[in-house]
Amino acid sequence: MAERPGLFRWRVRYPRTARGVTVATTVLAGVLVLCALVLPNRVERLTFGAFFRIPAEGVLIAGLLLSVPARTRRIIAVVTGVLLGLLSVLKFLDMGFYQVLARPFDLVLDWILLDDAAEFVRETYGRTSEVLAVIGVVLLVVVVVAATTLATVRVTNLMMRHRPVAARTTLILGTAWITCVTLGVQFTDAPLASKINADYVNKRVDQVQAGLKDGEIFRKQAAVDAFAKTPPDQLLTGLRGKDVLFTFIESYGRVAIDDPAMAEQTDSVLTEGTERLEKAGFAARSGWLTSPVTGAGSWLAHSTFLSGLWIKNQQRYRSLTTSDRATLNSYFRKTGAWNTVGIVPGVRRAWPEGKYFALDRIYDSEHLGYHGPYFSWTPVPDQFSLEAFERLEHGRKDREPIMAEIILASSHNPWSPIARMIDWEDLGDGSVFHKIKEEGTDPKEVWKDSDKVRAEYANAIEYSLRSLVEYMERYGDEDTVLVFLGDHQPVPTVTQGSRSRDVPISIVAKDPKVLERVEDWGWTEGLKPAEDAPQWPMNTFRDRFMTAYGPDGGR
Repeated sequence: MAERPGLFRWRVRYPRTARGVTVATTVLAGVLVLCALVLPNRVERLTFGAFFRIPAEGVLIAGLLLSVPARTRRIIAVVTGVLLGLLSVLKFLDMGFYQVLARPFDLVLDWILLDDAAEFVRETYGRTSEVLAVIGVVLLVVVVVAATTLATVRVTNLMMRHRPVAARTTLILGTAWITCVTLGVQFTDAPLASKINADYVNKRVDQVQAGLKDGEIFRKQAAVDAFAKTPPDQLLTGLRGKDVLFTFIESYGRVAIDDPAMAEQTDSVLTEGTERLEKAGFAARSGWLTSPVTGAGSWLAHSTFLSGLWIKNQQRYRSLTTSDRATLNSYFRKTGAWNTVGIVPGVRRAWPEGKYFALDRIYDSEHLGYHGPYFSWTPVPDQFSLEAFERLEHGRKDREPIMAEIILASSHNPWSPIARMIDWEDLGDGSVFHKIKEEGTDPKEVWKDSDKVRAEYANAIEYSLRSLVEYMERYGDEDTVLVFLGDHQPVPTVTQGSRSRDVPISIVAKDPKVLERVEDWGWTEGLKPAEDAPQWPMNTFRDRFMTAYGPDGGR
């Protein structure tokens, strides 16, 4: 017999090897199809038991393939393989989102976040890592879809070659599935009879429908504003003449205070900070706010706090920033009694939304006078950002009162390397931080160990808090009112399964009349909120604050 030419000649020369490869490939195809049918969408569920299931979808598809003509069967096999591949890709996306945002990927609203993820990789690990990551993701999508499609076609062909056996097996599996459902049979605390993909698709359909309806719901909510018709001279009367600083500490979440692994460190910083501020003549009150996001999405939390609306996704954020909804910033500006200022070191490119937030002057990473290094994602260390605010705005003579929105970014993921406190007189143009960065940790090494990640997170929060306390000690006066808070909890690697979205918030002032207006809030004295301190949704703060410092707030 003549040898077949080309790549398949070896099959004739080595028939046993060829048969072994054929069997192995078929087995791998079957395993791949089974894995795609029962693949969970969360990393912690990737256990052996998760793949030991009888998938209802697989039984139904097998029955359908056995009952249709050959041409239709081929089409169904290919379509099924493609859909399984796309579902697997979506589940991989969910895994990533759960690891960072503690929620699944939103098919309607989250596509823009993929660009933000690529930017984060670039700023943290470099341009090369970003390019490799993007190429890797594209290749993964192509390979997964192609592999599941080829595997499904191969398994289908095998079924047709052994049709009687395939029919009996399908009938047995279908009977077993019904029996397991009826008797509630479980394996490793999960039902042996699975319909994971059917449930998954149903949830996704509900999510898409909710996302499409959310825009109209939000527009109705945004139209309601209790202070829209309040005359300017009746707004924020209890703060006239004060410099009011709204300061967000990146990722400063409840876990930093409650988690036993970092509670002692954070408690020490907050206790010491309270004592130091008291010696400087300041008092503080603290409570809890519930953020609309966790893990990431700082801009959503910031806009929730400032607008008094629940900004839980990018669609709402876009709708907000293209509307005329008033924020705390715009109400301060509306009075004519304050200049509004933004210190936003995390902004490194055009920020058209800045106009919406009614900031008279915006200082981004390029306009703070910083000539030091980035600390992974963080463009400017917090201590330098605060010193720049003093130099550029707060420390100027013969100025109007200031309302400032200040973002402290040193506690932003990945928390490595971290800046450290130095003498304020030595900050200069920030060049001193080159050596400090060299002495810091390597994020690639830190992120190999979750305990190291949690330790570095606690250190970053400590640095941000110390920067703020020392700033108030050094530059605060009778007319300084500081409101500082976390924007969201850190990623699940740090929170370790906690579902809380609470963040601490504190008001610090030297003038006792300022804190007297919030006595009925029931907040805790000092910088550390008690465990049972009031817990409010973040979007309710704006109106509570406006009421407390309005004409009737002091009564």
